[in-house]
Amino acid sequence: MSSKKKAQELLAIASVEINGKNPWDIQVHDERFYRRVFAGGSLELGESYMDEWWDAKELDAFFDRIFSVELNRKLITLPLLLHIARARLLNLQSTSRAFRVGERHYDVGNDLYMRMLDTRMVYTSGYWKDAITLNEAQEAKLDLVCRKLNVQRGQRVLDVGCGWGSFAKFAAEKYGAEVVGITVSKEQKKLAEENTKGLSVDIRLSDYRDVNEQFDHIVSLGMFEHVGYKNYREYMKVMRQNLKDGGLFLLHTIGSNRSVWTTDPWIEKYIFPGGMLPSVKQIGKSIEGVFVMEDWHNFGADYDKTLMAWFKNFDIAWPELKKKYGERFYRMWTYYLLASAGSFRSRKNQLWQIVLSKKGVRGGYQSVR
Repeated sequence: MSSKKKAQELLAIASVEINGKNPWDIQVHDERFYRRVFAGGSLELGESYMDEWWDAKELDAFFDRIFSVELNRKLITLPLLLHIARARLLNLQSTSRAFRVGERHYDVGNDLYMRMLDTRMVYTSGYWKDAITLNEAQEAKLDLVCRKLNVQRGQRVLDVGCGWGSFAKFAAEKYGAEVVGITVSKEQKKLAEENTKGLSVDIRLSDYRDVNEQFDHIVSLGMFEHVGYKNYREYMKVMRQNLKDGGLFLLHTIGSNRSVWTTDPWIEKYIFPGGMLPSVKQIGKSIEGVFVMEDWHNFGADYDKTLMAWFKNFDIAWPELKKKYGERFYRMWTYYLLASAGSFRSRKNQLWQIVLSKKGVRGGYQSVR
């Protein structure tokens, strides 16, 4: 059977046609595409898109269909097996590798993120329950976090993976908190310090394993995806060590429906080196005997809306960014944002906010939505 015929049969499972008329159908511009993808799997699927070998009018809809029938699990290649084996053998998120993702992803350019994100520059999912705009969704998410932690004026809060200081600024301005934010990105630190100037906020360039202080509460928004399964237990112990008795730790993370050991090879190479998504089982194992789980909130569908809003902003701003980043970057970033949107729309990926305490909240924790 030819590679093209095989591709047609597989895509038919997801109701996707090659050179079809639907917006989710793929348009193949180079016949070498089929053999390339069957040899190299998802890495070559992404790279061939970057090379303009194929397109889809609505890339997010294409991936929604692919992920909904788990077509990605039917394409097992030797490079993929080697990729998984490497992750099983090595600790890809060790202390010596901790700053790679900052250099490769978050330091790519503050101008890009300033145009793509909301006005507060929140690089995690918004909370769209009562929101209409991206700014409203992100404001609601930051407020939701503060209410779940019951942040009080004068309390010290540790923000693990603080980004450009969005939560730190919000918690200091709106709730009177004193916030220490840590990041592995030099560019994030620089802009976060500017954004929080004059507030009770201390931004540090630091790995989470280097923190040894006491805080009333700890929050981690979209950072746990960089910790790695070999370090989950240590991560939780570090958080417990830095949390005061009676304090709360809120973990906000993308989650996987299945336990894995690494991320997609294309995402690893181009977007998040060393990244991976935790499962319920992996998180549960990491907190057992360390924390009491008080609340587990899933609003994964909201990430689809957030990513589509980010893409819209990025696309509108592209004429201003094009000269600096180039056309290949545009296709890479488009692929990243829209494939991610499809993963949440299909419910392949989840978004969890988990509230943890050291010994259990006396009388019970009152869930906040």
